[in-house]
Amino acid sequence: MNSRERVHLILSASGAALTLLLIAGANTLLGSFHLRILNLCGIYIILALSLNLVNGFTGLFSLGHAGFMALGAYVSALLTMSPAQKEMNFFMAPIAPFLAAVELPFVPALLAAGLAAALAGFLIGTPVLRLRDDYLAIATLGFSEIIRVLLTNLQSLTNGALGLKGLPKYSTTYTIWFVALLSVCFMAALINSSFGRAAKAVRDNEIAAQAMGVNVARIKIESFVISSFMAGVGGALLGHLMSTIDPKMFTFSLTYNIVLIVVLGGNGSITGSVIAAMVVTVSMELLRFLDGPLNLFFVRTQGLPGLRMVVFSILLLLVVIFRQQGLMGKREFSWDLLLDRIPRGRGLRSGRKGADRA
Repeated sequence: MNSRERVHLILSASGAALTLLLIAGANTLLGSFHLRILNLCGIYIILALSLNLVNGFTGLFSLGHAGFMALGAYVSALLTMSPAQKEMNFFMAPIAPFLAAVELPFVPALLAAGLAAALAGFLIGTPVLRLRDDYLAIATLGFSEIIRVLLTNLQSLTNGALGLKGLPKYSTTYTIWFVALLSVCFMAALINSSFGRAAKAVRDNEIAAQAMGVNVARIKIESFVISSFMAGVGGALLGHLMSTIDPKMFTFSLTYNIVLIVVLGGNGSITGSVIAAMVVTVSMELLRFLDGPLNLFFVRTQGLPGLRMVVFSILLLLVVIFRQQGLMGKREFSWDLLLDRIPRGRGLRSGRKGADRA
């Protein structure tokens, strides 16, 4: 290990320790409202990374993330709720007998939620990923709507439009941010692996990638399944954070929020997804006043619900028109960016040159 690698290791360990310290401090000092925003930032990081894997790194245009999130949220909820809670929720129609007495710990339920979403991703991805561009987007969006309609009508499985209430609040700050940091590390390792290089090759030129021996169909399906798994986990964390879920939570607007984060951060950038997820989540709360009555000089309204989303839509248009690469483009954060900007003394340079000669 050379000196630069040692410096990278020290900086990475220091950064991880500082992150954990900040999370612990926030969990102790912040109020419930601000802490919920912080936790939403962590969940949106997971969801943005999952969508970026498909849209940014593999070059597939998918709009079905809300469906995978819904599957993950409902599977985790039904597996973690106690029989008494299920009986209280399912008063219109009794719950299916095979689910009535099931109660699992959170971790197995979270993995089951991801696996259920991954299975759905495999089943839908195998035929749909033959399509390209707009047709693929329409097909995945249709899948998301089908899932929402099924959740609304399967009364004995999902409690229909009433949803599920009283979910155990397992999504603590430490749980959410542990999964978020794990997702960042997993994505970094995945993209720098042979699979990641093959996915980028498929994104850049499918014909050339296939000519070089890349199994394009397999890469697409694997990317879609991994992304679905992460979306299912994110949906489960969101459900246990809100403690209540219903089909109306998982409409296209939820997918739009994630697409907005990915586009603003940069298609194909892990760093961009992390930064944009935090900025967009916080901005959505800061701009919430736009949905209420306004009295700004010459502008007076009685309340226009959804006006803040108009602001984000305009921002998305501006990014698409003037900076299509987003905040980071395809670049990633690296310690070398900081180390190369730090001024070094002449003696240090000469010492390093001597070491290089040796």
